[in-house]
Amino acid sequence: MPGPSPLAHEATRARRRNPHQQLLLLHPNPNSRPQAGLDKQNSHLSPRREVAATAMISATATAAFLAAAPASSSSCTTHRRRSGLPAISASLATASSTEEPLLVRAARGEDGLPRPPAWMMRQAGRYMAEYQALAKRHPSFRERSETTELIVEITLQPWRAFAPDGVILFSDILTPLPAIGVPFDISDSKGPVIQSPVRSEEQVRELTPIDFEKLRFVGESLKILRTEIDGQAALLGFVGAPWTIATYVVEGGMTNTYTNIKSMCHTAPNVLRGLLSHLADAISEYIIYQVNSGAQCIQIFDSWGGQLPPHVWEQWSKPYIKQIVNKIKIECPNVPLVLYINGNGGLLERMTDTGVDVIGLDWTVDMADGRRRLGNKISVQGNVDPAFLFSPLPVLTDEIHSIYP
Repeated sequence: MPGPSPLAHEATRARRRNPHQQLLLLHPNPNSRPQAGLDKQNSHLSPRREVAATAMISATATAAFLAAAPASSSSCTTHRRRSGLPAISASLATASSTEEPLLVRAARGEDGLPRPPAWMMRQAGRYMAEYQALAKRHPSFRERSETTELIVEITLQPWRAFAPDGVILFSDILTPLPAIGVPFDISDSKGPVIQSPVRSEEQVRELTPIDFEKLRFVGESLKILRTEIDGQAALLGFVGAPWTIATYVVEGGMTNTYTNIKSMCHTAPNVLRGLLSHLADAISEYIIYQVNSGAQCIQIFDSWGGQLPPHVWEQWSKPYIKQIVNKIKIECPNVPLVLYINGNGGLLERMTDTGVDVIGLDWTVDMADGRRRLGNKISVQGNVDPAFLFSPLPVLTDEIHSIYP
């Protein structure tokens, strides 16, 4: 889902659909340094990765960085439990954390890593000529995001071009909606369209448990991608947070005002609670499905959570994120979870006890200030103003290094 973005038309609303297109670096906690420093004379970025920044200058994109705080690390196996919690995915687990991808180890907060891993949070190379050519051959976004062969090809395009340390599944936060009984269409002018917005108790009762037969292309794609990447990078999955998905389900598509769902907080709170709870259950199962199919790290996008006043987000979004995290920490205790909220400067302190391993900052939050406000017990993902990607490469490089002092 930005990476994962809402399913809006791709040209005229590129910034609106995807506020999360990013280049990310992970580095150890602020009390330790990587074995190989990140200085301007000896950047950790290889020439291929330097090219990534150059290629993205023509796109609406964002550069971002992840700073890992102290955290425990272990691998998933079916023969060993950590803190009494069940383990998962033996066939997809690795023998030890040192054999796992650098990005996963950094997200867990391991110290002494050789360098900050770099990856593009943008779900695929939509800024790439290769992707644009494929999109012309397959003009339907849903075809591209719901066909295994196309998902795999699009997901691998930026990895083959730039060799980042993370590869994020090409999909969308709305992809699982039909699997819970909410069909939608795509309009070239309006983006996603839900013909029957969910606004009543009866409609909530008609929602179904998530049906993974309708999402087989997701599982198949992740399995193929895990084999294709072959341990050379981390495979990331993602989901939308309940509040963000609910905005589409209630509003019937894109919105600038969030009038119906915000009104429901006061006029039909029981309906909204029922919808959010159902979405939280479905999203939890969807994460487990992605992990069992090969995903090694999951990013949760509460893209429109920043549209809420902090105390309202605390009431209507946070509890359902915590519901998901609590479930995943039981079922998948070794899989790092990342939470990103667009425009979250007023929410940082309130995000710390959601239970996630990493919190994302957007470019309106100073990295050092974000770290100070969040403390050193949680990982921090930082961000560069996307406008820097239209600047000369030396200017962009300076900005990147300013984020990682």
